[in-house]
Amino acid sequence: MCVLSLVGVLGLSGASAAGQTYRTPRNVYGAPDLNGVWNNNALTRLQRPAGILPLVVRPADVAAAERKLMTSYSPPSTAANVGGTETEWWDGAHLARIGGAFRTSWLVDPDDGQLPYSAEGKRLAAVFAKAQTESFDGPESRPVAGDRCLLPSWGAMGPVMMNAPYNANYRFVQTRDQIAIMAENNSELRIIRIGAAHLPSQIRTWTGDSIGHWEKDTLVVETTNLRADAPLSQAPFFFTAGARVVERFTRVAPAALKYEFTVADPRIFARAWRAEMAFVATDAPLYEFACHEGNYAMSNVLAGARAAERAQATASVAR
Repeated sequence: MCVLSLVGVLGLSGASAAGQTYRTPRNVYGAPDLNGVWNNNALTRLQRPAGILPLVVRPADVAAAERKLMTSYSPPSTAANVGGTETEWWDGAHLARIGGAFRTSWLVDPDDGQLPYSAEGKRLAAVFAKAQTESFDGPESRPVAGDRCLLPSWGAMGPVMMNAPYNANYRFVQTRDQIAIMAENNSELRIIRIGAAHLPSQIRTWTGDSIGHWEKDTLVVETTNLRADAPLSQAPFFFTAGARVVERFTRVAPAALKYEFTVADPRIFARAWRAEMAFVATDAPLYEFACHEGNYAMSNVLAGARAAERAQATASVAR
């Protein structure tokens, strides 16, 4: 039986009660055992739609809240929008449950469930968003996930590890001094080095430089050296060179993993912000993800831009 089918809706609902007696299993190296396949699919997202819902929803109001969120994420089908909530496949159309409470956002600080952008952060975000939609000078200017397939969409690998509405499985594999996380989304691999030193600041990889250590039963991961040109695709933010991410992974029940993360990026945000997420165990396999760099879409996008430029130049001469 797939464990996810049993606890996917529950999330961490039993963790607080079980946490009093639950003893985290150890692997052969004596460290807390995080091995296995975990899933973070949920209707809950990083931010709450402004003004729609509180952070915690009463059980009696959950169904109505889920309908409201589904509508805000995927508008109903129209003549111009043939794919909507009635036709799309959603793996998890339910709110996540953490500590027994139904959550409408992963963000818990700030209280309003919104990212605390600074004025400069808002300006840079607008510049970035415009470049992603209007720049067709070459493949380097196109989005790294949806167009170039270099990173998972929806910010699925991170850091921080956002939840996609599909392909939301992750395989954790531990050794004595490393933890590998394989995301089903785009088949991305991230290596966390336990007890190591950070790389020189000029070495910047797609998922940053992640160093971990254990605090009792919790894996604490600090990531620096994040690339400013590697935004979390379809996530509501990006990083600058000085960003620092701290993640905490704690197994709180046999099939429940609590994931907490704090992000500090002084150039983008007025202050650090914190979020909590639920992962649940599953025995489902990781399937191949078909996104690949160099497909016809990229050449068609750039060829279309060149054709539009030629048409504009011809129209200007004619005038």
